[in-house]
Amino acid sequence: MELELRNPLVFLDLETTGINIASDRIVEIALLKIYVDGNEEEKLLRINPEMPIPAKTSKIHGIYDKDVKDCPTFKEVAKSLALFIEGCDLAGFNSNRFDIPLLAEEFLRAGIDIDLKKRKFIDIQAIFHKMEKRTLKAAYKLYCQKELTDAHSAMADTKATYEVLKSQIDFYNGTEYEEPDGRKSIPIINDVDKLSEFSAYDRNVDFVGRIVYDENGVEIFNFGKNKGVPVEKVLKEQPGYYGWIMNGDFPLYTKKVLTAIKLRAFNK
Repeated sequence: MELELRNPLVFLDLETTGINIASDRIVEIALLKIYVDGNEEEKLLRINPEMPIPAKTSKIHGIYDKDVKDCPTFKEVAKSLALFIEGCDLAGFNSNRFDIPLLAEEFLRAGIDIDLKKRKFIDIQAIFHKMEKRTLKAAYKLYCQKELTDAHSAMADTKATYEVLKSQIDFYNGTEYEEPDGRKSIPIINDVDKLSEFSAYDRNVDFVGRIVYDENGVEIFNFGKNKGVPVEKVLKEQPGYYGWIMNGDFPLYTKKVLTAIKLRAFNK
């Protein structure tokens, strides 16, 4: 079943120096743009991360320091990447928790402030884990009846992810899903808004879930001693907490969100 799109949908996959959103860097990025009319466009780039790639990481994705030493830095390609995904919704495998947050960090480090939160996100892994709880390789075999022979090759993973989503829509069409609160729904339909809502794990305000919305739509901290406490209340009663986060090892996007809340509260 082909996707019905309101906006172009970009599938992405990153190969990186590691899994720390705040400190690791992209070494390869694969983008597959699906236009509203069904046409496709690919972009695959190797990136010089400006830091050594750990040997254990290179063994996973097969990209070594020598492979990227003459490649452009992210800052050098950031504008073209931002233009490529402009106005697009985003999709990937574990992309809500890793690829999109890390990509947002890279854009901020490059001085390009694009608000990815305005986009719709479809996380194929979230759909898969909620329905089957396996890996991309297993998902590809289950839904597409094919073996994923080039796993950890960014473009192979990206294309496989696109195929899996289309097959998931066919596979689960009309299937009823029971929400944690007992409500029944049929979420796997050919609609980006519904797929984005279903594949979201939580109500994050930032990407990594340090700040989330509570049931009333109020931003609250989701970690540490102030977990569950409204952000505005903490900033008012513990003014040093803002500085602690801004000077700490937190993602740039988390700091950006916190600053926006602080400024909003100040202007009330």
